[in-house]
Amino acid sequence: MTAVITSLRAELRHDSAVVATATPRLSWVVGGDITGWQQASAELSDGEITLTLDDGESALAPWPFRPLAPGESRSVRVRAHSTDGRSTTWSDALVVEAGFLADDEWVALPVGLADPSRAAQPAAVRTRFMIEREVTRAVLFWTALGVAEPTVNGAPVSDDVLSPGWTAYRDRLVHESVDVTALLRDGENELAATIAGAWYTEKYGFFTFTDRVYGDQPSWLAQLRVTYADGTSATLAATGPGWEATGDGPVVDSGIYAGEHQDLRRSLDDAVWTSARVGAAARPGYENVPVPEPRIAPPVRRIETLPVAEVLASPSGATILDFGQNLVGRLRIRARGAAGTRIVIRHAEVLDAGELALRPLRNAEATATFDLSGGDDVLESRFSFYGFRYAQITGLDVDPADIEAVVLHSDLARTGWFSASDPLVQKLHENVRWGMRGNFLSIPTDCPQRDERLGWTGDIQVFAPTATFLYDCDGFLTSWLRDLAHEQNRDGGIVPVVVPAALPSFAGGGPVAAWGDAATVVPSVLWQRFGDRDVLAAQYPSMRAWVEAVRRDAGDSGLWAGRMQLGDWLDPAAPPDKPGKAKVDSDIVASAYFARSLRQVADAAALLGHDEDAETYGTLAEAARRAFTAEYVTPAGRMMSDAPTAYALALQFDLVVDADTRAALGRRLAALVREGGYRIGTGFVGTPLVADALTATGHVDAAERLLLQTQCPSWLYPITQGATTVWERWDSLLPDGSVNPGEMTSFNHYALGAVADWLHRSVAGLAPAAPGYRRLRIAPRPLSALTRASARHLTPYGEAAVSWRRDGDSIVVTATVPANTTADIDLPGIAATVGPGSHEWRVAAAAGAQRPELPGLDADLAAVIDDPRAYRALLDTLADVAPERVDAVREETTWAAGRPLVSALMFTPPSVLDAVDHAIRAATTP
Repeated sequence: MTAVITSLRAELRHDSAVVATATPRLSWVVGGDITGWQQASAELSDGEITLTLDDGESALAPWPFRPLAPGESRSVRVRAHSTDGRSTTWSDALVVEAGFLADDEWVALPVGLADPSRAAQPAAVRTRFMIEREVTRAVLFWTALGVAEPTVNGAPVSDDVLSPGWTAYRDRLVHESVDVTALLRDGENELAATIAGAWYTEKYGFFTFTDRVYGDQPSWLAQLRVTYADGTSATLAATGPGWEATGDGPVVDSGIYAGEHQDLRRSLDDAVWTSARVGAAARPGYENVPVPEPRIAPPVRRIETLPVAEVLASPSGATILDFGQNLVGRLRIRARGAAGTRIVIRHAEVLDAGELALRPLRNAEATATFDLSGGDDVLESRFSFYGFRYAQITGLDVDPADIEAVVLHSDLARTGWFSASDPLVQKLHENVRWGMRGNFLSIPTDCPQRDERLGWTGDIQVFAPTATFLYDCDGFLTSWLRDLAHEQNRDGGIVPVVVPAALPSFAGGGPVAAWGDAATVVPSVLWQRFGDRDVLAAQYPSMRAWVEAVRRDAGDSGLWAGRMQLGDWLDPAAPPDKPGKAKVDSDIVASAYFARSLRQVADAAALLGHDEDAETYGTLAEAARRAFTAEYVTPAGRMMSDAPTAYALALQFDLVVDADTRAALGRRLAALVREGGYRIGTGFVGTPLVADALTATGHVDAAERLLLQTQCPSWLYPITQGATTVWERWDSLLPDGSVNPGEMTSFNHYALGAVADWLHRSVAGLAPAAPGYRRLRIAPRPLSALTRASARHLTPYGEAAVSWRRDGDSIVVTATVPANTTADIDLPGIAATVGPGSHEWRVAAAAGAQRPELPGLDADLAAVIDDPRAYRALLDTLADVAPERVDAVREETTWAAGRPLVSALMFTPPSVLDAVDHAIRAATTP
């Protein structure tokens, strides 16, 4: 087998060769026989010229040709040559199409319903135009204030859903670029679209304090560029005067939160059409309609369908459909009934007492309603989506075989896989992936089901490393970061807690740590994981503006203290109705993030050649780090907030650099985790960091116990309760099966699933050691309870993989290193660097801990919980002789070193004490 080019891509989209820039970067992957393959040079051809690039870069290489002109297509091929004299054949041709317009070419105006009868009324718009010469190419450029489904001569122009998506409408619109040549005909043609308000006309806010932010009615904007056989081109059918509109189509009402009502008896053929409104129906302050820019990220599409897994009968007698998976999308039903028969679909993520749990939806009706036509109907919402596992259909008996769930999300390419021998850990990872799928819908959202579904910046800030492993989301997050920068520019550098900024008054208007830091963290992650220098350069002004906004708010001390913060949100110790009351002081969280963001800005400045900024922010970062240490870290290695998140921040953000102090912090963190019974004691901020902090300080065993815990709160507890996605709260569903009483309860929130990044990098052992995985780090840390684990990732250079398995007293590690990369190996007794190809190592497995005999009731509490024999004997004995004590002992005991077991059993009858004493001694005696 020889080396071959297995893929060639322009810019950031895998799903389309349409590019948004005249100079798209090119990436190619070498496959086949890649052993030892390092690129020396590459030849590239665009059909006009063949050039040689005399360097080793094969990911996001600069466009070497003449810039593309608007409407131009170019056929690109590549051939690579290795340092040892091998060459690939020429790749298959990639037709790169310019999806952008020339300067001043955009002329379309917003059009919509001129005389709507109600707010946010769906509508249809249309015009007719003539084709009187031979057409070689026709491209439809369109966008919406809202969402739309365009047609040409009655045929849909694409399979996109909810396009063009949600952006910062005042400053940024995204246009689609769709080749519609095949849909045109000689003579008269019709260009039309059905439009709905979606995010543009939604009411945002909480409780009863909600209102529309952007506009009251949806609008559509479009124009057709037609290229004729003689080489000339023209713009036709641009939205504006002369367009018609109607509100009499099948879509009666639609909203992101409310759901959708369709009356299938209504037809556009029978509708009354009148002159369309020209201009946006915008709210004050949102009148500006920016010239749209071309799409850089894949759109939302129908990704897959799921059948009904089970039909349930509720206590009230209702029939409930269980799809076996909490998902985001909608139902598709094939139905036939009398004209006007109304079918109503309610959606829920979980059941409560056997009925749909609707309370967590809050003000979101999340209801799909259909009035049947009287013929064969296919029922599916068009401009809304729902987060659900369960659905209840009323109005008509429908065969479950005629019902399926349609899964929607942005059409990202999957790039990451993980496997482990423990089925609960495996399920945790799959739940993380499903949570990402449901919440990467146009923008990265917090949840997909209730009256929120917003782009909370803190959630994606902590989850970005996991997201970039699981899916190719470079373009997706780059697009969202553009909105972040626009919203930030309107508030003096302050990053809103949600992007787009649909909650303008939330959080009092000041900067919020960990949320606003998405401005620095997410671009840094995209650089680290994709090697995307351009996004770092584009976002650098935003990164800098953020830390300057914090500097103004924090003052000159280097600390960021005394301000309103969300802190370690949803610490399990926080009351259900006060999710911000975490154990760690929010000033520690804010100051830690301030120091980290300053360092990230300094690093970005150095990379981009902003030398003065690099020096300035490097000095500020070091000052903030020293201030943090002086204020919050004791000489003995204790944090002033003695909470796991405080220690994790200090360690993982490298705020403490002294080796002895770091070791002391690690020991105390491990002790706190043990004292908490190896149950989670962190919220949104600490959870992504705690396992890494334990691992980095030599306490992998504590990280393992934390991972494998099944009691609440823990990562695996929701799985024992049937979860198929990651929850917002550790106890969104209580042990008795009831829904958490808190006002804020979601069963699809990816933030707490950020631990998956640790599974990839540490448990399986696959991590980037240089931006874009140009150099890999292979360093698995086998957990004692696992017999195998593996991770596989499609890096920008090709597939990388690591797996390990136990084989007697050995551990066998195998790895695949992609072409044009190297890998640093960190295994017991092995420190090496290897090149592309397949590799295998055999190392000695770590010896199991030698457990001493424990002296019954006098045993140290730490020794009891750290000895599985003793801990199991304690709980089993209590379950037999004093079952009412089990939960209290397990959940209320502080499992600290230096305290005897008997201290946790105060007021316990002597007979129970004797039984426990005997059981502990018997279980730990060899």
